[in-house]
Amino acid sequence: MNTSVSDRTGTRAPVAPVAAVATAPAQVDAAAWPDVARSPHASALRTAATRWILQRALAALPLRVACGAAPVTGAEGPLLRVHDQEVFFRRLGTDGLIGFGESYMAGEWDADDLVGVLTVLAGHLTSLVPRPLQRLRGAWARRRPSGQRNTLEGARQNIHRHYDLSNDLFSLFLDRTMSYSSAVFRKGPAEWSELPDAQHRKIDRLLDLAGVGAGTRLLEIGTGWGELALRAAARGARVVSVPLSQEQRDLAVARIARAGYADRVSVELCDYRQVTGVHDAVVSVEMIEAVGADYWPVYFDALARLVAPGGRIALQAITMPHARMRATRTTYTWIHKYIFPGGLVPSVEAIEQCAATAGLRVRQNDGYGGHYAETLRLWRERFAERSAEVAKLGFDPVFRRMWEFYLAYSEAGFRSGYLDVRQLLLTRATPATTDGDRR
Repeated sequence: MNTSVSDRTGTRAPVAPVAAVATAPAQVDAAAWPDVARSPHASALRTAATRWILQRALAALPLRVACGAAPVTGAEGPLLRVHDQEVFFRRLGTDGLIGFGESYMAGEWDADDLVGVLTVLAGHLTSLVPRPLQRLRGAWARRRPSGQRNTLEGARQNIHRHYDLSNDLFSLFLDRTMSYSSAVFRKGPAEWSELPDAQHRKIDRLLDLAGVGAGTRLLEIGTGWGELALRAAARGARVVSVPLSQEQRDLAVARIARAGYADRVSVELCDYRQVTGVHDAVVSVEMIEAVGADYWPVYFDALARLVAPGGRIALQAITMPHARMRATRTTYTWIHKYIFPGGLVPSVEAIEQCAATAGLRVRQNDGYGGHYAETLRLWRERFAERSAEVAKLGFDPVFRRMWEFYLAYSEAGFRSGYLDVRQLLLTRATPATTDGDRR
């Protein structure tokens, strides 16, 4: 795939920082944001130890830090400004990275270049905590609540919390295709006007990978707002698309009807585990991250069950390094608490292992993480530009800072190389190949 936007070589065009979408909230609504409004309880000793550890760690990074009126530390890099030192270090000492994100939501720290700060931190994540404490991770890291497990009911609730926020909200920062996954650009840095074509390029590559054409019986797991189903129907395919979000389904059905494809596309509110039938091709875009590690075997078994012999499965998946996935797979993070409950970003190795167990084999695997960084930058800039319109929808300053942090946090993951995004082709393994894979 075209990787001209990627920073894998260590060089990329500089991206100008974008102003924050919301100033620090004057007062946090304690009913809506209890853990942001409430300063955590921590002993003076624990807070002092956290301050000492983090200040030593930050001093070794290409990052400048300003704590209150104290002199700026660090000689280079983006500037992190801590306004309320006491609460900032208390939050981190109590809740780690969850506290770091909540502190930003509360307006206790800021940065002129938020992505720059988060990219530095993401690139040095393993060095921020001393190795002896890393080995004791199980004793201090928070575990995911059992209520976020992706049972049939849990998955519906987890999806509802994010994707049913408001179609109007998503339409403010997504392009006209309403695609909420990585685009594929011709070159970078990307312009907003290029995003719709880049999203179609991504979709067309997936449809090509799955061999979708006239007469193809296509199953799409995870509908989004219907753009992939529209592109497949335009090729002459007959599409069954299964979302879990009611708001997404409603808009997707309306868009498909307006395009004149209602006779070719069926959008059914349905969990992937409950889908029936046999399909020539299956496509699923950035769905596996929401499945949860406990259910990855079930997900791949469903893929194997639903695709016809000789059929093709095309996945687009965000991935992380296998060692980091294993180290954090049970950890409760800021993203789980506020953005995507119940999910886990897989590694390529985890995908290959689960696929092999289900009798599938990864035949093609292309990555383009730099393109996701550019996609997220465009969304983030658009969200900042339309902050007033977001407010008119009823989303308060804490929500707007949360969403800004989420988009910047995600972009930093791809810019640092901590995250990648990949398009994969899976097919049924032959019996001999399956046996070999399982050994």
